[in-house]
Order: sequence, then structure tokens, then C-alpha cells
Amino acid sequence: MTEFDENDSFRDRVSTIAEDGKRVWVYPKRPSGRLFKYRNLVAYLLLVIFFITPFIKVAGEPLMLFNFLERRFILFGVVFFPQDFHIFVLSMIAFIVFVVLFTVVFGRLFCGWICPQTIFMEFVFRQIEYLIEGNNSQQRKLDSRSLDFDKIWRKSLKHLIFYLISLVTVYFFLAYVFGMDRVIQLIKEGPSANLAGFFGMLIFAAVHYLVFAKLREQVCIIVCPYGRLQGVLLDRNSINVTYDYKRGEPRGKHNPLEDRDKAGKGDCIDCNSCVLVCPTGIDIRNGTQLECINCTACIDACDNIMDRVKKPRGLIRYASERSIADGTHLSFNVRILFYSVVLSGLLILIGYLFSIRTDIESTILRMPGSMYQEYDSLHYSNIYTIQLINKTRRDLPVELEIENAEGEIKMMGGPLVVPKGDVGKATFLLVIEKSQLKSSVTPIEFRVLSEGREMAEIEATFVGPNSLDPGK
Repeated sequence: MTEFDENDSFRDRVSTIAEDGKRVWVYPKRPSGRLFKYRNLVAYLLLVIFFITPFIKVAGEPLMLFNFLERRFILFGVVFFPQDFHIFVLSMIAFIVFVVLFTVVFGRLFCGWICPQTIFMEFVFRQIEYLIEGNNSQQRKLDSRSLDFDKIWRKSLKHLIFYLISLVTVYFFLAYVFGMDRVIQLIKEGPSANLAGFFGMLIFAAVHYLVFAKLREQVCIIVCPYGRLQGVLLDRNSINVTYDYKRGEPRGKHNPLEDRDKAGKGDCIDCNSCVLVCPTGIDIRNGTQLECINCTACIDACDNIMDRVKKPRGLIRYASERSIADGTHLSFNVRILFYSVVLSGLLILIGYLFSIRTDIESTILRMPGSMYQEYDSLHYSNIYTIQLINKTRRDLPVELEIENAEGEIKMMGGPLVVPKGDVGKATFLLVIEKSQLKSSVTPIEFRVLSEGREMAEIEATFVGPNSLDPGK
């Protein structure tokens, strides 16, 4: 609560829900200003990255891939397998802690500048809507009038373009799961080759379309869990889009012939420009609210008005509630320090795990249920299976050596070569002279080599007859 809250009824319900429970459609005015230009640059840069990344390859593989179905992940050219799941989990935990820390300090800056929902809504779909139906007042008039040819063609064209954009976007999302090559192949083969997949794409595109054509700001207010978390994470030191009520109150209409200071009026001229441009339909002058996504549209609108009435900019600006109330700056409190320490520890741990991550992950086991075999009159043999995961971008020839004993390894099926980013399996015999065995179970150390370089050391056992044990 802040000092200027005279009527707090706005906190009793969501701004886009009327008292009778019906949806209040938001018609935001097209924003303009310095911060909106910066947001344009950020948004279209991120859109370019989103649509170009699936085409970028490193050593023949996608730069980014999140194939949950086949449990295969590629991040910036590095292949991750299910065996690296602990690194993935720690990375996700670190990301969540980063989001928490970022929100504690900077509020919902992510929502207004980087969130895909905001970028697609405000810089793709909303811009098409402005182009076809006009600004907010024209859209309101169009929706309120009865059906005629002009309304039909404008609405039909808008929603057709919305759905086509949704369909293209969903195909690109699919490219992040299966790779662009596979998506292009599916498109070339046509719907008849994969009818179920084709209808699935249409359904996903329809869901995407409904989010931006109908749900819109309701995703940020109702669906998104991050929006709900802000009520727990934010405090008086968090930087948000904030109205300077000490400077702005009491409000009063602008009179160019009046000295506002002598009249006891604040700088806010109650023009409602900040309300008109808000994509979630709130009045930022009521203080921090759940619906605010920190998009800065109200800052630009207010700055434009301040320029017109010859007042300093910044009546609405990035600031903390404490800095508005007490005139203080951001201080690193216990919460910020705690999250910073936890995040630093996680990043150090993840960095260490990456440093010890090997190019090949291997496992050697004796064939289940197998016993020793008498290879000839002088040797015993055991049969083993080896499984290797190649985490590199090239095919790796693999050789095996014995570290602590003399014996011969006989690979079945020829030399073992593990394809890039794949799993290789092979079976081999280990043959050891009978005279070297002193007990029925002998520890064995295998060295896994590739092109003369040691990739791993693996411990196993060699089984012989029980008669080798002392006393038997």
C-alpha cells in the first residue's frame, strides 16, 4: 500500500474482469517513445534468433535441440545424453534461482522485455492488428458496430494471418525438438505421409492462435506461474515500473495559465495516457499490481505528456517503492545476498561438472548369466559387453587394453567404431592364462582408448573355477 491509495477496490478483482464476471476486452493505444524503440530492437533481435537458430549447425548437428521424446539434447553444440541428466537438472535449478534473484532485484523486467508471450503479442500480433484494424479507438468502434463488409474482411484477414503465423511458429518450435531437416522432410512428404502428425500440428497451431487472438493478457495474469510468484518475491527494494506519487499527487487537470505548485497540485495532470497504453488494462498510479508486466509503455506515454506540459520526465519510471517513499537507493539486503551466494555455488558446481565431463561414457559388464570358459588347455576366458556413449561430433574408433594383468582381448564383429552423438555396443572375450589366476574372482582394470588417447578406466572382474581359491 502507498500513501495515495484512496480507493483500493481495484485490488478486489482483476482489471480485465468486470464486476458481473464478464471479460473486459483491453484496447491498448499504440505505444511510442524512447523505451518502446529499445524494446522493438530487443524483440526483433530475439525473433530473428528464434527463427534462424534451427538452421544453424555445428559439425552437421543443430546448434540447439530439445528432443524430449528421444532423450537427446544439444545446447550450443554440446550433446547431452540421459547420463548427463544431473547437469541438466542443476542447470534448470540455477536458472530458477537466477530468475528469483533477478525478480527480487529488478521485478518483472523479463516479462516486459524478453518473455515470448510479450514479444509475440506486442510486436507481432498486436502490430498486425494495428495495421488492419487501426488504433485502439478504431478497434473499439469496429467491434461495437454490426456486421458489414468492411468488418468482415478486416476480421477475416486478421485472423487468417494470425493462424498462418501460428502455424509457421509451431513448425519452428517443432524444429527445436526434432531438427529443421526432419521438419523440412515432413513438409515435403505432405500430410498424407503422416496424417496424425499433420492434424497434431493444426491443433497446436490452433492453441497458439487462441492464446494470442483470445487469451492475450489473461496468460500473464492467470496462466503464467511466474506472474503469480512476483507477489512472494517482490519487496520494497525491488525495481519496478513505478509511479512517483510524492511528485504526482494530488492530481489535477492541466491549465497552462495556472502555477501548479502554488495551487497545491502535483505533476500528474490526470490525462489517463498511462492507462490507455497499458496492455493489461491497469492504472499504474494505483501502485504495484499483479497484472503489471513492466512493459514501460506507461513510462513513454507519461514522458511524452511531461514534455508537452514542460515538466521533468520520470513521473513514472523504473524505481523501487522504498526509493520513492524515502529517497534511498537499492541496497543489497539479506535475501539478495542469499540468492547470490546460492546461484554462485550452483554455477561453480555446474562448471566443475562440465570440466570433468568426458567425451566417452563407457560401461563394461560380464555377460549376464555367463561363467568362465576353458578357452584351451592353457587359458580361461570370460565374455563381456561394452556400451559406449560418444558425446563428440566425430566418429570415434575405440580400443581396449588391460591395465593390471596380462591377457588378450578378442572383439567380436571387428573393430569398434562409435558414431558421433550415438551409443555403441559390442561383445568381446578376455583370455587369460590359467597360471596368472590366483582365485576364482580376479579384479580387472580396463583402459578405454581412442586414437591413442585414454578416455576412461573401468573396473570389472574375471571369474575362474572355485578350485583356484585357497583351501578348496
